[in-house]
Amino acid sequence: MKKMTCVLVACVLFSALSAWTADDTAKAKEKSTVVLYDDSEKLSYAVGLQVGKSLQTAAIDLKMDAFVKGIEDVMADREPALSDEEMMVVMNAFRQKAMEEMESKQQAEAETNLRDGQAFLAANAAKEGVKTLDSGLQYRVIEEGAGPSPTASDRVKVHYRGTLIDGSQFDSSYDRGEPVVFGVTQVIKGWTEALQLMKKGAKWQLFIPPQLAYGPNGRPGIPPNAVLIFDVELLDINPQQ
Repeated sequence: MKKMTCVLVACVLFSALSAWTADDTAKAKEKSTVVLYDDSEKLSYAVGLQVGKSLQTAAIDLKMDAFVKGIEDVMADREPALSDEEMMVVMNAFRQKAMEEMESKQQAEAETNLRDGQAFLAANAAKEGVKTLDSGLQYRVIEEGAGPSPTASDRVKVHYRGTLIDGSQFDSSYDRGEPVVFGVTQVIKGWTEALQLMKKGAKWQLFIPPQLAYGPNGRPGIPPNAVLIFDVELLDINPQQ
């Protein structure tokens, strides 16, 4: 029982310390009046700050008196007020509720993005130079290029910039100063389809619907059901490793 309590506290502390970075921007707020007399108090206060930051980010509704009491009981090696079984029930219920809330939020965001994306693509399809394929992929040719197009078994070298429909950028090989090399089928479906229509030296702008991108799950930096816009420059076909 004591062992489980210690493990849970240790996990919270480790998570907090791992999540903290020195780049956190301080906001204007009331300054603490605590006085720290020695290194031990400073360390204790620093750990408390990081635990607080982690819990604040997690938006957990904590009752501070009970929270502090739990830490005190561990540090004093007292018998916990909750058994291992009771603690697991509480923690599992919390995780379940948090997961349900996250899934509900993601679903609502996905529905909004799908609606906004469909409206964007419908308006975009009517713009001069934009072509729409049966798959739903849209593209606009900026430069044609010349020669054969890549096949599904080819590797290509490209430069690209990716943005959302609100103009926010989520990735760019141009910013990194180095093009990328990959197999034609090793990317999202919208890219695979477009690359096999492009020629070496071509520059296209792609408008990729979510079913040809990352769909309702999205990925870090890309919301669920997001329409993706890419500026793509096909530099070479079958480049050396």
